[in-house]
Amino acid sequence: MKIKITADSTCDLPRDLAEKYSVHIFPLYVVMDGVARRDGVEIVAQDIFDHVSAGGKLGNTAAVNVGDYLEVFKELRKEYDAVIHFTISQSMSACYQNACIAGEEVGGVYVVDSRNLSVGISMLVLDACQMAAEGKAPEEIVSALEAKREKLDMSFVIDTLDYLKAGGRCSPLVALGANLLSLKPCVELGGGEMDVGKKYRGTIEKVVLKYLADRVNDIMSIDTSRAFFVKSNGFKPEFLETARDEVRRLCPFAEFIDAEAGCTISNHCGPKTLGIVFYRK
Repeated sequence: MKIKITADSTCDLPRDLAEKYSVHIFPLYVVMDGVARRDGVEIVAQDIFDHVSAGGKLGNTAAVNVGDYLEVFKELRKEYDAVIHFTISQSMSACYQNACIAGEEVGGVYVVDSRNLSVGISMLVLDACQMAAEGKAPEEIVSALEAKREKLDMSFVIDTLDYLKAGGRCSPLVALGANLLSLKPCVELGGGEMDVGKKYRGTIEKVVLKYLADRVNDIMSIDTSRAFFVKSNGFKPEFLETARDEVRRLCPFAEFIDAEAGCTISNHCGPKTLGIVFYRK
């Protein structure tokens, strides 16, 4: 049985892995100054940062629409027996709802709400690719990954709350207080929702090292088969290597994958955002 795995661009799956496993990526839209551009195709994260730094207004992100899904799903179903599509948590976007509408019309399309974002989605995508290659049925793959998504440990730390404030997700007062105190919040994913966990204090570089040590401190509870390390622009390469080395020292993951935060996370969280994701046992 031929199964095609697809995902929204919110997954931040590195391009080389998308090509290796033939994962089709549906771009979301970033709307700036009234112009909608496709994430990763017509706009990248650095374009957003440059626009804001030059005094421009922060844009909005928009879901993949039903028409986009229909067009691609129809073409894929001509070649594949089934399509399994992964979306960002439905509590954060209309992608899941739109994909379900299109999938029902086309038939043979299984839509999975990742209940996650960014590389948390990529963890599920890579597992789906492996199961499909092993000849598993689409129903079996979906059922297994809907169970496994609950074991995802996804979090990230943010350097500044200015982007969240500009996007209306954080009050100006909270952002001002956090910035004055040099507080860097850790955002955690749970139950498909984002929540603020531990608040760190200091430069983002010092905070990142503390945060990574905190996340992997209980190695006995961690599935060490794979981890993703995702970051937005702004960090120096030598610091990123130090951070990677620290994770490897604390927790020897068999597979440790670097990823770049795409427009969705970057538009809401800004530069110098960094996170790690893995499964708990």
